[in-house]
Amino acid sequence: MIKINIAEAKAHFSRHIESVERGETITVCRRNVPIAEIRALPRPLRERRPVGIDRGMAIPDSFFEPLPESLLAAFEGESNSE
Repeated sequence: MIKINIAEAKAHFSRHIESVERGETITVCRRNVPIAEIRALPRPLRERRPVGIDRGMAIPDSFFEPLPESLLAAFEGESNSE
């Protein structure tokens, strides 16, 4: 981690941004008191993620069966514990 004062940040901003791009974190200080932090944003994915389920994952047939009445009633806020 690099600590710099505001004057240093202003004078050599481009150089410090290059350090951030390489993975450094910079703490900006005012009179040697930390006030801000500069760090790189996460890099975007290079490949698009496939849409759908994971390869090799199978959905069981029971997934498509109707839900039991008691569970449907619970979703509606009804209680069958009477």
